[in-house]
Amino acid sequence: MIILIGGSSHVGKTLISQKLMEKTGFPYLSLDHLKMMFIRKGLTELTVNDDYKMRYFLFPYAAEMIKVAIENGQNMIVEGCYIPSEWKREFSEEYLKHIRAFFITMSENYLIENAEKLSEYANVIESRVYDEIDIPRLINCSREFREECESFGNKNIDIDAEYDADKIVKEILDAI
Repeated sequence: MIILIGGSSHVGKTLISQKLMEKTGFPYLSLDHLKMMFIRKGLTELTVNDDYKMRYFLFPYAAEMIKVAIENGQNMIVEGCYIPSEWKREFSEEYLKHIRAFFITMSENYLIENAEKLSEYANVIESRVYDEIDIPRLINCSREFREECESFGNKNIDIDAEYDADKIVKEILDAI
């Protein structure tokens, strides 16, 4: 089983993946780590500021790793904002039988009311280089992911009232 955890920035994808790993025993791959490998090794001219372009550069590589895991009968969680809404295009029907995808977004209201919490929890799993929280950008990203989830038939978990990571993990586990 492959579990994809996508969605906009600062919604807790890494925390959810860590908790899923603890519950399932499945290893997880952060696409941020893969991104930094390409950047540090000079294998792309894209930078850490090129999120949208990076998504379409990076995901084909991640898709091949996912295919190998499926072929080997291995489980894996793959998380990151670099999972495009049209991720299914990378896989045949045989591979799709083994993949479950979930996108996490936050409502505009939640983002505005909890801007301070986003900064507070940004480093809960990994140490980020200083990353200024840009609420208008995050609102736009969540809106776009939400709309794209609807267009491409992806499961979207939209956080509106409260962020409860354990509840989100349970929702994902119940769905798989």
